[in-house]
Amino acid sequence: MNVPGRIPQQSSGPSTPVPDAGSIFSPSRLRLVLLAPILTVTILAAFLPPDGNERADWIQFIGGFHPLAVHFPIALFLLVPILEIAGRNTRFAYLRLSADFILALATLSASAAAVLGWCLARSGAYSGRLITQHMWAGIVLCFVCWVGWMLRTQPRELSLTYGCALALGVGLVAWTGYRGGQLSLGPNHLTEHMPNVLRNLLGRADSRATSVVADPNTFYGARVQPIFTACCINCHGEDKHKGNLRLDSYRTLMRGGKDGPVIEAGNIHGSDLFRRITLPASHDDFMPKGKQPLTADQVKAIELWIGSGASDTLAVNAIKNAPSGSAVPAEVEFEEIDPVAVAKLRSVIAAPVSQLQKQFPGVLDYDSRASADLRLNASLLGGKFGDRDLEVFAPVAEHIIAANLSGTAVTDHSAAAIACMKKLRLLQLMDTRITDATVLRLQALNQLESLNLYGTAITPAVLPMIARFPKLAHFYVGQTGIRPGKSVPENLVGKLVF
Repeated sequence: MNVPGRIPQQSSGPSTPVPDAGSIFSPSRLRLVLLAPILTVTILAAFLPPDGNERADWIQFIGGFHPLAVHFPIALFLLVPILEIAGRNTRFAYLRLSADFILALATLSASAAAVLGWCLARSGAYSGRLITQHMWAGIVLCFVCWVGWMLRTQPRELSLTYGCALALGVGLVAWTGYRGGQLSLGPNHLTEHMPNVLRNLLGRADSRATSVVADPNTFYGARVQPIFTACCINCHGEDKHKGNLRLDSYRTLMRGGKDGPVIEAGNIHGSDLFRRITLPASHDDFMPKGKQPLTADQVKAIELWIGSGASDTLAVNAIKNAPSGSAVPAEVEFEEIDPVAVAKLRSVIAAPVSQLQKQFPGVLDYDSRASADLRLNASLLGGKFGDRDLEVFAPVAEHIIAANLSGTAVTDHSAAAIACMKKLRLLQLMDTRITDATVLRLQALNQLESLNLYGTAITPAVLPMIARFPKLAHFYVGQTGIRPGKSVPENLVGKLVF
């Protein structure tokens, strides 16, 4: 009961603490806490820069989240100047209240993205000018975010400095993103499809990655270097040389990469570069990674060049049986198609092909617009495609020239179905459960040019039969019972790929 004129006594129970300026959650201390990861990644980048060497898988795994995380600071930081500008209007003044919080999130996310980027670059065998510029631009952006966050709470006299920091940050976001795009999509990803009218108007030359000009009168300069220029130097050129390997000049090619030389003159199968370009496309070591495999002519040109001594002075016509013409087509021309003639050519199989395409979408298609030959790619279905599924393709089996059954559930029970594909040129059975029993029943496939049995249970017992294929050029036997160094039939010498 309160008595008039008497001051009520304070409760003796516990009181709720009020945060003070010294609390760990105070704005000033929070800013110092977020400065720590920025300084950490700066030290890491300065003293442990990307050097082209591959390291721990778990660090690469963590770094793999960089492309995902990097979009958060971009969106958050670009939102700040929008809020500040819109908030200058009295009707939208409330928008500026959230700018401080957005800047804090942008600083935090930019720091996390920078750390993840360093993990990816340092452990993912990256090096080169683009990597360095992209990494340091991202780190500087972290500092700009943090400085902008600091300046926003300062007196009005520093508002111009705050505005300059935001403008600098926007520029850095654009520059860092541009360099990141060059790393992932190629150096001319913004201008690759620019219309010629606009290109001429801007006076913009094509900025494709180029090689050091080699003597066009040599086999290397005319046949080999153009292949590397077209297919390899986006990842192994002057700006970006993954694995410390550059293929933009003869000198850097022969120097090799982080694991040593990739070319052994005169030793085709001892040259790591040749091994990689002839691996199955799904193999971890396959090159060019993420792109179409080299054509048979391109592989043959490199093979003959290495076998002839890998010289940069060998005359262009010195190697017999070399693929004729340019190693890289300068322009693609499409042949004229007669729809009536094509329909007549496909009339026998049109109905079953149509039915199979509906039953297995994306698995079966014609080899070309004017052809009745077929390509089967059941690897898209993986373990969901088995022996009974393959039997369904019997009505069109004799028209299939390429069959990819890698990773499917087919077994030796499919031997008869495969043997019926008598026009097969390419057969891929990688990582399936087939054994010697299947291979020994494929004698009739005399058109076969490439056979991939990587990761299967086959043994050397199949080699004598395989040696009788008249057109076979490549036989992939890695991780099987067939081992390097063992005696092989003479007809298979140089055709085995481990």
